Amino acid sequence: MSATPNLIELDDPDVWAAIAAEQTRQQDGLEMIASENFTSAAVMQAVGSVLTNKYAEGYPGHRYYGGCEFVDTVEDLARDRAKQLFGAEHVNVQPHSGSQANSAVYLTAIQPGDTVLAFDLAHGGHLTHGMKLNSSGILYRFVHYGVRRDNQLLDFDQVWRLAREHKPKLIVAGASAYPREIPHSTFADIAREVGAKLMVDMAHYAGLVAAGIHDNPVPVADFVTSTTHKTLRGPRGGIAMCRAENAKALDRSVFPGTQGGPLMHVIAGKAVAFGEALRPDFKIYAQKVVDNARALAGALASGGVKLVSGGTDNHLMLVDVTPLAIGGKLAEEVLDRCGITCNKNMIPFDERKPMDPSGIRLGTPALTTRGMGIAEMEQVAAWILRALKSAADPQVVATIKRDVAELAEQFPVPAAKLEMPTKLETAAR
Repeated sequence: MSATPNLIELDDPDVWAAIAAEQTRQQDGLEMIASENFTSAAVMQAVGSVLTNKYAEGYPGHRYYGGCEFVDTVEDLARDRAKQLFGAEHVNVQPHSGSQANSAVYLTAIQPGDTVLAFDLAHGGHLTHGMKLNSSGILYRFVHYGVRRDNQLLDFDQVWRLAREHKPKLIVAGASAYPREIPHSTFADIAREVGAKLMVDMAHYAGLVAAGIHDNPVPVADFVTSTTHKTLRGPRGGIAMCRAENAKALDRSVFPGTQGGPLMHVIAGKAVAFGEALRPDFKIYAQKVVDNARALAGALASGGVKLVSGGTDNHLMLVDVTPLAIGGKLAEEVLDRCGITCNKNMIPFDERKPMDPSGIRLGTPALTTRGMGIAEMEQVAAWILRALKSAADPQVVATIKRDVAELAEQFPVPAAKLEMPTKLETAAR
């Protein structure tokens, strides 16, 4: 039986060339961006399924289009599995992204102009937590808390003070670049005292929560949002969760409040990913993510760089590279040339500019999915340190790139093999 024809290669070779090149980049390099991961083949197949053809505005049993009986089943499966995974009373699986999930919660919980207390972007928060150019910062009045200067841990004295002073309608917890476990119950105590609702954006560490190895915000928060990729290892998308009394309002805020038709093929991928996360082997995976992060952080710290807060409790770490006499921009570029992908990142109280900050952010979810362990983390740390200490030496970079490719070959990217028809098959068509 002949291989399935690769229609992209046949019909649009330019797009195919870019996809194939990206496949090679992922396989031959080390993906260390903390917000990236690799899905299973089953998730990819769901996202690439015929469900991409179906319009389904509304919710299961209450659609504005006919022919939705089967996509209703898919969405119900996704919702029920997410409820089981996180212990939520209500879940909306339609947000196209974590950012849109956050926007829907804001629309549900507060009014334009209301005061919101959230984590400062410069200290590890997110754009949708009130950055002035983001819709959140345009529509609402954000006040920001940060971390302590002495230990780079959340400054709860400041959170309490700002909450009492500004009486926010909503408090936002969660982060995109904070390497420690967040005590959600402390935020809940503060919210209760000042009469605020609590929203937790757990996009980065949702997989660790699902596995039961990080604190679950669902029991104490009014609203919880997340992406479905990152540590959760699903397709790119978002979810929003809330207590039963807020369910109707949240659903209205997602549709028609902020979105039209849901992406049913992506919701199918979410359902598959939630099912995978309910299995015992996912708990093992999540624990390895944390173990690998701690090993990587320890090896880097021993090599002469500074770690924000001194280490990590989760899947990521912030590395201050300035002790090596370079900035984050150059560090990212040098590592990229070595086949190690990361992102430049500001560190708390950074005196450098955002586009050339003092740090880089590193994460272990993707490498752990490929099957790498502590020994590989120690080797990767050695390469990172060597590359950053020899940033101007192209021979060192070339040597590390070769070694990185040799390691990557031993740990194939799951589900990344693309069907490529033979030349004979292509010619025959």
